Parts: sequence; C-alpha cells; structure tokens
Amino acid sequence: MRILHTMLRVGNLDRSIAFYTKVLKMRELRRQDYPEGRFTLAFIGYGAESEQTVIELTHNWDTEQYDLGNGYGHIAIEVDDAYQACEEVKQLGGKVTREAGPMKHGTTVIAFVEDPDGYKIEFIQKKAPLN
Repeated sequence: MRILHTMLRVGNLDRSIAFYTKVLKMRELRRQDYPEGRFTLAFIGYGAESEQTVIELTHNWDTEQYDLGNGYGHIAIEVDDAYQACEEVKQLGGKVTREAGPMKHGTTVIAFVEDPDGYKIEFIQKKAPLN
C-alpha cells in the first residue's frame, strides 16, 4: 500500500494551480472536467503519480470559498533551506505565516506558508547527513 494523493477543495482552480506551480514549483500533472457534476479535478506534484504522492485540487464550479474548520493540519514539504524557501515564497507574492526557525522544544528548522485558500503548508528543512 502507498498514499496516492491528498485532496483539497479550492475556490478558484487557476489561482490555486498558479500558487502550487509558480510558488511551490510543482507541476500540473493532469486535469479533468466533469460537466455533469459541475466540478474539475487537477492533480499537482513534484513527480509522476506512479512514483510519488500528489495533491488533488477539487474545484466545485458553484463554490467560491470553503470553511476550513479546525480539523485540518497541514501538508509538509521537505526543503533544502527553509529560510531561502520563505524568501522565494514572499518574492513570488505568497504568504509566509511562520518564518523559518527552530521548532519549539526541538532543533528542526521549520516554516509555514499558506495557499490562496488558506491551507497551511509546512516547510521542513532537510537535516545535514551525519558523518
């Protein structure tokens, strides 16, 4: 077994795809419209679905916004340098909600950014290999 994807409902598909592809450097892998159901599914990620877990963006054509509730946590992405990743997000117009730095009660360097719909994305800085 393996995890295939995580699904997020988005209010504006083009805006969300622009964020994930331009700001987070993912690729749009495929997109399918379902006119009878009035929704579109778009799959984005860093590699092929056959090899990596991806994100499914679901756009219901008649819904512009969702209440995220308090059950959702975040998506985590490993980055080489969390400080640099935050700077790049800001330069590209993205929103950093927690600047890079050591996590509370630990040493792992993390940061948080937010996508256009308010979903949180955690950057976890890759640890240096032990010698």
